[in-house]
Amino acid sequence: MPKGPSLAVLPTTTDEAGLQILQPSSWPAPRGYANGIAADGRLVVTGGVIGWDIQGHLPVDFVAQVGQTLSNISAILTEGGARPEHLVRLTWYVVDMDEYLANLKALGQIYREIFGAHYPAMALVQVVRLVEKAARVEIEATAVVPR
Repeated sequence: MPKGPSLAVLPTTTDEAGLQILQPSSWPAPRGYANGIAADGRLVVTGGVIGWDIQGHLPVDFVAQVGQTLSNISAILTEGGARPEHLVRLTWYVVDMDEYLANLKALGQIYREIFGAHYPAMALVQVVRLVEKAARVEIEATAVVPR
C-alpha cells in the first residue's frame, strides 16, 4: 500500500482549458494558488518578466510593478495563443517578502483584474536583487494551450 496522502484530481471551473487541479484529499484547500495542475497541450513559457511599460519605464510602487508585470505576461500569452486560464505555473521573485505580504489584498485585486479567478501552481521566492536594479518583482509564467 502506498504511503502519503491520497490524491484527488478535481476539474477546474474552466472546462475549455482542459486543466485538472491536483489537490491531495487530506490537505486544506489553498487560497490564491493551486498545489499542482495537470495539463495536456502546447507549452507557452515566458522568461522572467518585470513591470516595464512599452516605453521601458518601471513604476516605483511595488503594487504597480506587479500590475504591469501581470499585464506584460498576459500580452506574451496572447502572442503565444494562450489566455490566463491556460496558466499552469507562476514563479514570483521579490526583493522584499514583507512588502509582498503587506500588500496581499491589493495584489489579489490586481491579479483578479488581469487573470480572473484562475490560480495556477505558484512559488514565491525572495531574492537579494533582480538584474534590473529598480525592479521589485519578476515573474516567470508557464501555460498549456489545449490541442
